[in-house]
Amino acid sequence: MDEFEIHDGKFAHYVLSNAPLERLAEGFRWIEGLVWMGDAGCLLFQDLPRDRTMRWIEDVGVSVYRHPSGYANGQTRDRQGRLISCSHRERCLLRTELDGQVTRLVDRHQGRRLNSPNDVTVKSDGSIWFTDPLYGIQSDYEGGRQASEQPPAVYRFDPGSGEIRVVAADFDGPNGLAFSPDERRLYIAETGDQTSDHPRQYIRVFDVQPDGELRGGGVFHRIEPGYADGLCVDEDGNLWSSAADGVHCIDPNGRLLGKIRVPYRVSNLTFGGALRNRLFIGGSHTLYAIFLNRRGVRWP
Repeated sequence: MDEFEIHDGKFAHYVLSNAPLERLAEGFRWIEGLVWMGDAGCLLFQDLPRDRTMRWIEDVGVSVYRHPSGYANGQTRDRQGRLISCSHRERCLLRTELDGQVTRLVDRHQGRRLNSPNDVTVKSDGSIWFTDPLYGIQSDYEGGRQASEQPPAVYRFDPGSGEIRVVAADFDGPNGLAFSPDERRLYIAETGDQTSDHPRQYIRVFDVQPDGELRGGGVFHRIEPGYADGLCVDEDGNLWSSAADGVHCIDPNGRLLGKIRVPYRVSNLTFGGALRNRLFIGGSHTLYAIFLNRRGVRWP
């Protein structure tokens, strides 16, 4: 079990000695935004610097799903199964309708353009929560240099009313985010100001109020080595985070249970497969997967 680093006995039951880390595809520039499409039996992910959304199907391989993608990054599905994507180039959220048409959902807050929406999740009430750091407009590699019109923030958007509001403004670089299974907690990765010599880098946890406000926001866990980027949650409430050396599994109390070692820095990850027990992993330019003795939260 050289691919696993066990810090707590629980983790030994989460991994399977006869289920190795699999390399599914390679040759990309930087993988982001993994989302499992259960009804279509495929995984969608971004080859972000190439401005392409890719599709992987078991026993078929990889093909281009959308090009150009608007330099899309994080993506998820809403309760109707529609794809919600974060566009760096367009500085907005996009929704792919069931007929394939693409709708621009939101691109401004208080009259000013968003920066570069990075990651997104949808709550069971239909509200869309997303992070908006500056990363996608700071270089030409991931979308194109553009001027920022407002500070980094985390937003809640109601697609029914069109209301958008800031739910957390004390971030330097909000990144991946994920709700706990009961949606009472929201985990958000702070990857910091990348222009700083000592950026703030840790996972924060917030208590979600019935009115959609957030309270708390203390440090939940610090990833080492590297920092958290993408996040996902299993059905028991464990948080699975990207890291420089692979994937880290963290229990609801913030304790590191163990690691899945991956040869390259991990950017994003998601549970998928017919039983939601397969963890798909974006490791730099390579797509990986591993079967676990754990299931991701059912979604949507």
